[in-house]
Amino acid sequence: MKIILDAMGGDLAPEAPVRGAIDAAKAYGVEIVLVGRGEEILEVLKKQGIDNLPAGMEIANADDVVDMHDDPASVIHKRKNSSMIVGLKMLADGKGDAFVSAGSTGALLTGATLLVKRVKGIRRAAMAPAVPTKAGSKVVICDCGANAECTPEFLLQFGLVGSAYVHNVLGVAQPRVGLLNIGTEDSKGTSLQKEAYSLLQSANDKGLIHFVGNVEARAVPLGEVDVVVCDGFSGNVLLKSIEGTAMFMGSMLKRMFKKNLFSKIGYLLCKSGVGEIAKLLDYREIGGTQFLGIKKPVIKAHGSSDALAFRNAVKQAMTAAEGNFTSQLEQSLAAMKEIDHD
Repeated sequence: MKIILDAMGGDLAPEAPVRGAIDAAKAYGVEIVLVGRGEEILEVLKKQGIDNLPAGMEIANADDVVDMHDDPASVIHKRKNSSMIVGLKMLADGKGDAFVSAGSTGALLTGATLLVKRVKGIRRAAMAPAVPTKAGSKVVICDCGANAECTPEFLLQFGLVGSAYVHNVLGVAQPRVGLLNIGTEDSKGTSLQKEAYSLLQSANDKGLIHFVGNVEARAVPLGEVDVVVCDGFSGNVLLKSIEGTAMFMGSMLKRMFKKNLFSKIGYLLCKSGVGEIAKLLDYREIGGTQFLGIKKPVIKAHGSSDALAFRNAVKQAMTAAEGNFTSQLEQSLAAMKEIDHD
């Protein structure tokens, strides 16, 4: 398996991507192509005491870099020699099994859509992070920011692609799909949610997904569903709220343990448990977010990713490539056309 990695994307590039790639190659035995300015990549390697590229690693030179302020719609033409665009073209040409970048989200989504292409029948690709839950499972939020404005048909497709991803990549036999809403009753929500509810229920009746109805935001981190369907605006608010709550609880725990001598002793007694919780909520441990609906795996890593985050992003890319669900998704989309005509 070969993973293509944008060595120039992210706040800590090229050092963090290169170091993460080295760690991933050693840990997982995967082949990695570092795309970017060759001299800068080699300089990072020298700082790590590495004179020659490790076995299974190679460099694809790309002199330009996509800037965070670049217009996403124009990067393919104006930044055609950038590490991001060169890497996406390599993926489209079959020179790798997945692509990882911590660069501009908008540029990456546009590039993936136009170069790697969407699965036939998919109207919009969605960002779908897998968030840990109280139940010990993961819930995929689909969409979490790629599509702020959606139609009911978009939400239906998010349910289909999210369910296929959770089944094939995360290994859940029958993913529970819920529609994010302000209440569980089928009469709740705006016209968007009501129409989407009807379409998702029809998909359930045809055996395409296991739709469990509306789900409130508070039920998402509790693990009551495996896929939560929502427009990108609502999904982003949901994701950021979960992240903010986790950060708040973490700071409160630190304050509590530092309160006095007895609380510090208490911390020592439960240090391993606290560490496990912190690790569970650390975005670096997740790696990144896959764009669902693109023909081949494209992983968006966090902009501030360090070496650990890139290592795990590579691991996530490997898992996504191994669990390729394009064929299943195409079958569901074909069956979905019947719903559109009902």
